[in-house]
Order: sequence, then structure tokens, then C-alpha cells
Amino acid sequence: MSAGLAALLDDIAVLARAAAASVDDVGVAAAKAGAKAAGVVIDDAAVTPQYVRGLAAEREIPIVKRIALGSLRNKFLIILPVILVLSQFLPVLLTPLLMLGGAYLCYEGAEKIWERIAHRDHGDGEQERVDEKTLVAGAIRTDLILSAEIMVISLNEVASETFWSRLIILSVVAVIMTVLVYGAVGLIVKMDDVGLRLAEKPGKGVAKFGRGLVKAMPKVLTGLSVIGTAAMLWVGGHILLVGADDLGWHGPYSIVHHMEEAVHDATGALGAVFGWFTNTLASAVVGLAIGALIVAFMALTFHRKSHKKETPTETALAEAAPVDGTPPAETEHK
Repeated sequence: MSAGLAALLDDIAVLARAAAASVDDVGVAAAKAGAKAAGVVIDDAAVTPQYVRGLAAEREIPIVKRIALGSLRNKFLIILPVILVLSQFLPVLLTPLLMLGGAYLCYEGAEKIWERIAHRDHGDGEQERVDEKTLVAGAIRTDLILSAEIMVISLNEVASETFWSRLIILSVVAVIMTVLVYGAVGLIVKMDDVGLRLAEKPGKGVAKFGRGLVKAMPKVLTGLSVIGTAAMLWVGGHILLVGADDLGWHGPYSIVHHMEEAVHDATGALGAVFGWFTNTLASAVVGLAIGALIVAFMALTFHRKSHKKETPTETALAEAAPVDGTPPAETEHK
């Protein structure tokens, strides 16, 4: 009896060691996969703060939480099932789907630039009321593309694992990346509140630092908004370049890659930095060009059709209004 119990305890110890090794393996694989996607994580953290600009201070964190929950839904209900099924049965479709997402990011970035150019002189000094539902929906749509790239990059790093190992590792990556991105975003958008509290402290140095933080945050958020728009373009452009290369059209990516190598070789110790910047800039230019084409197409088709749709009431009022702009009721009274 005692021998049987000892054998059972030995078996349990072996299983426990195996389970611990499996957990370690998952942790290592998740860290390796996440490290490859770190660039997109930084881009995601830069893109998101622009969606909470203009909100009341008390609404910033609740909105970030809603976007973070939407990001988790994106990852677990859409991206993870799709990429696992496709990687198992139709891996050839992963690249075209990712390229569609890249084209959408290019469109988003180019549209934001066009809006700033087209409406630069139209401001009347009054801040428009922020529609939170629309804002959150837009942020979650953008997150879907960025999260998809994070997950596909991570998937490529664990492609040799079994289906269930891939599922566990990618689930860990999904949670960690979401916490990192939206934790960072939450800290960024609340830094002005931290500055206000520090400014009220008795110490001169601390109070001065707090006031400086409060003054700096609007500029920081403006800078992040610009970086976020640029990130949409360079991530979208890079997705399209790499995707085209994977599908057999090697020319565009080959040109960018040769440019990167030439700059890398010509700049010595800083070659890696300048090489990365060259690749990023070229990807952003490609993203802007593709995005501008999509914006122009949308403006000439869908947007034009929507502008032509006037209600009968609007048409009747327009026809009834006299040339001098006097309202119909006032003209009739006179």
C-alpha cells in the first residue's frame, strides 16, 4: 500500500514538473512572439490617445476601458478564431486579409490628413460635441487592424507549434498586449491630472514639475495625434509592401529594402537607426499614396452620392427661399 502511494506521489511530481515546464515554454514562446510585434504595439499606443482628445477629464478612462474591452473582443472573438482556422486549413488567405486591413489603415491615415487640410480655415473656435459611441466604434475598428497584425506576427513565430499550443500562446499574447497598450494609453491621458495634483503639493520643485507637466500634455497629445496618423500610414504601407512581396510581386518591397540597406551601410554606427527610418518613411509614403487614392475614390463615389440625397423638406425650403436669404415666413409676413 505504501509502495503504491509512493509511486502515485512520484507520478504526480513528474506531472507537476511537466506542467511547470509547459508553462515556462508558453511564457518563453509568448515573450518571443510578443517581442516581434513590439513595433506595432508602440504604434497602437500612439494611435489610440487621439480618440480621447476633446473629452471631459472624467470620461477619458471610461472611454479607454471601453476601447480596451473592444480590443479584447476583437482579438478573442474575431482575430484569434480566424487566424487559427486559416493557419490550420487555408494559410494562403492570411496575407490578402491582412493587406485589406493595411489598405484600411492607409485610408484612415490619409483621410485624417485630408480633413485637417480641407477644414483648416473652417474652425469657428467652438469645440464640437464628441459622440462617444462613434468615437469608440472608430477606435475599435482601427484597433482591429493593428491587433490583427500583432496576432499574425505572433502567429508566424509559433507556426511550428501544435494547434492547442498556438491557441494558448496567442491568448497570452492577446491579453498582455492589450494590457500594455491600454495601460500606457490610460497613463498618457491622465498625466495632466497627475500634474495638477503635483502642482498642489507644498514642495517648490514638485509643484513646478506638476505645472510643467500640465502645460506640456496638450503638446504631447498633439504630437501623439500626429505620430498616430503617421503610424497608420507606415504600418498600413508596410503591410501592403510585405504582403505584395509574399504574394510574388517583389519589386516595391525590393526597392524599399535596397534603400534601407544603402542607408544602413552609408551611416556607420547609426546605420540601424537610419535604415529603420528609411524603411518607415518609404512605407509611410506608400501608405499615403494608396490611402489618397482610396480617399479620392470614396469622395467621387460613396460620399458624392450621400451629398446628393436631400430630403423633400430641404428641397422645398431651398426652392422657397428668396435670393436675398430672407426666410420664407418673414417674406410672407412682409
